Amino acid sequence: METEFLGGTALVCLVGVVGLVVIAFFASAIRIVPEYNRLVVFRLGRCVGSKGPGIVILVPIIDRAVNVDLREQVREIPHQTSITKDNAAISVDFIWYYKVVDPTESVLQVGNFEAAAQGMATTTLRAVIGGIPLDDVLSERETINNLLRTRLDEVTERWGVKVTNVEIREIIPPRDITDAMNRQMTAERNRRALVTESTGQREAAINVAEGEKQSNILRAEGEKQSAILRSEGERQAQLLRAQGFAAALEAIYGVAKTVDQKTMTLQYFEALKAMGDGASTKFIFPMEFTSLMQNFIKGEGK
Repeated sequence: METEFLGGTALVCLVGVVGLVVIAFFASAIRIVPEYNRLVVFRLGRCVGSKGPGIVILVPIIDRAVNVDLREQVREIPHQTSITKDNAAISVDFIWYYKVVDPTESVLQVGNFEAAAQGMATTTLRAVIGGIPLDDVLSERETINNLLRTRLDEVTERWGVKVTNVEIREIIPPRDITDAMNRQMTAERNRRALVTESTGQREAAINVAEGEKQSNILRAEGEKQSAILRSEGERQAQLLRAQGFAAALEAIYGVAKTVDQKTMTLQYFEALKAMGDGASTKFIFPMEFTSLMQNFIKGEGK
């Protein structure tokens, strides 16, 4: 009984081991590849192409798969000392973006793509900076970015990789050049401040002069209107006075036409009486006396 029990146990263990081996076999044979990955399959050392996405069945022991990521990647190139065209030593770092477009070529054409690409980026950076003056390096970053991307892409294209973008992050010039740039920037700011101040003063003077001009124009216009109104008032007053005099003369003339000889005689006597009331000595010759004198003069002449 004991022997039979031991034999049954051994059989169960053997079946379990065989089952585990089968499970491991199928587990290593079946791969689930995401959409952004590809498997470059080598069968007995010979490349049979890329597989995926989805379920990929491999032959264990015979097939070997290399995983390739198709997503866009970013890598950083640390600070590199480069010499510009005018012999200025600067430190430049940048980042570059790449994407695998041919997974098979990226595995077959280069052993370590990232190390090779980083070395190529460093040498390309120095070559590009070496052909540009310092002032252009500091002001033409976009041009340098395009040059770096173009040259890197020319090299990595044969590896099945596309360089999509290059961005320079920081450019550190020498200390003396930095000091000179700071002084230049300070001088430029002072110049702009002086120009702005002088422009403000000029505009203020123009505004003041324009205000005075408008004020003088308005004052002269006011004086003109005032003079016109005064002359118009005087003319109206003179016209009214003349009309008053004319009306008075007309009234006097109208009254005078109604006066008869008796009234005139009475007025004459009243005037003689008023003249006689004074304290001074007076000689009064009536109008009749003058008439008598005229007659006398006429008689003598005869």
